Amino acid sequence: MNVPKPLYAGDGSTASRRGANWPQRIDRFPLTDPAGYLADLGLVDAVNVALTLGQPLLVTGEPGTGKTQLASSVAHELQLPAPLGFHTKSTTTVRDLFYTYDSLRHFHDAQFKSATATADGYIEYGALGLAILLGMQSTEADPFLPEDRKGQGPTRSVVLVDEVDKAPRDVPNDMLNELEEMAFTVKETGRRFAAEDMYRPIVVITSNSEKNLPDAFLRRCVFYHIPFPDRERLRQIVHRRLPTNGAFTPEKIEHAIEHFEEIRKLNLRKPPATAELLGWLSILRDRNIDVKDPRAGEREAIALTYSILAKSREDLSLLKREIS
Repeated sequence: MNVPKPLYAGDGSTASRRGANWPQRIDRFPLTDPAGYLADLGLVDAVNVALTLGQPLLVTGEPGTGKTQLASSVAHELQLPAPLGFHTKSTTTVRDLFYTYDSLRHFHDAQFKSATATADGYIEYGALGLAILLGMQSTEADPFLPEDRKGQGPTRSVVLVDEVDKAPRDVPNDMLNELEEMAFTVKETGRRFAAEDMYRPIVVITSNSEKNLPDAFLRRCVFYHIPFPDRERLRQIVHRRLPTNGAFTPEKIEHAIEHFEEIRKLNLRKPPATAELLGWLSILRDRNIDVKDPRAGEREAIALTYSILAKSREDLSLLKREIS
């Protein structure tokens, strides 16, 4: 078996002494290319309902089932720019989604540089704030847009609000009016910005369901839960996302999917999802390993690849014990 020599051995020896060459990076581009995204029919319907009603789309599902990549898929198919992303944190406030104001720098400059410094120069617009500004006529929006965004409007944008359930509970409710009107006011200047109806931002919101979202917020959203794919669906996703080569045959892919489903049946704290499957298959393909009929010395190599699928020490131990 031709096993590539690792760059890192962990024993203090240098790669050149071991004869190790920098390996060609596994081609992961197809795994993130929005053209390769495959939505089920329920999700397709939910997206189209959200587009028709002009409402945000709230998507739940296991981590790794494609919630975050949905926004890129929508932007790709509608021939819009890449989504404007907002990644929610436990410290997020609703204002952060629209803009942030550097009050300390403004105060400093007003005291020591210019007594006439205005708040406009100390405001940075967030994902949804930018999308609303881009949905306005350029003559109105350009004075407030960063240089690389000037002259782009009016245009429609896709906004990804990722993992909204990480935010404090009052944040989803606090954004209700802004989401409904696609407008916001900058408190520090009193300026109000509103997107034109035909350029309303398309908002995709994801949640890992770590906590319940307020009912008032849920009523304003189109909702869809992405189920974990069955075997046929996994086959479709894999063949769409993962380019095959001559040695890593469809039979080997099928064996890996069957093996993956066995792993999913174990009592793991965090079962691996589609994203982990694709990463794991990339390694198996790169090393041309058949999990059902491994060659001499490959069983240990398969066990080592389980670190892609397990996300805790307990899960990794259970997986190696039950499957290996």
